[in-house]
Amino acid sequence: MRQRIASARPPLPGLLVGAVAWGLLMAAAALLGLYLRFRLQTAHLQELMLLYFAGGLLAWLVAVPVGRFLAFRRSPETRFAAFFLTLTCATILATAFLFAMQYRLFYSQWHQPFGTRIWVLQFLFTSASATYQFLVLGIRLYLPLGLVFLIAASVFLARRMR
Repeated sequence: MRQRIASARPPLPGLLVGAVAWGLLMAAAALLGLYLRFRLQTAHLQELMLLYFAGGLLAWLVAVPVGRFLAFRRSPETRFAAFFLTLTCATILATAFLFAMQYRLFYSQWHQPFGTRIWVLQFLFTSASATYQFLVLGIRLYLPLGLVFLIAASVFLARRMR
């Protein structure tokens, strides 16, 4: 178990460079998705690019160590699957979380004071509705380019961890 945990810790410089690269790739995928669907006709292009970049950055920081933990001493196919799964889930969850917090920040002006029972319900339902909205509308911005990046990154990570 100690070897597995030790192997899950990638070198910090590589992890940080990978996080920035993954964030840029996810922003590029969203940019292409916005171009293909709406010809970039949105008033919030910079905010959306920042959101997808930050989601990708945070996702890489979580997905790579978890993927390395799951892929320890496994076959190349299993390593690929571990990284594919962790990168997919972490990228979607991190970006959805950031979207929900931005959504929550906007609606907080109409919510009850912090810590009250009503505030907790408002926080939960606002966050849940924002996450649902992201899952319905936001994930498709990753396609088609995000899937290509995901496969390439999973292959790269699986080969790198021999």
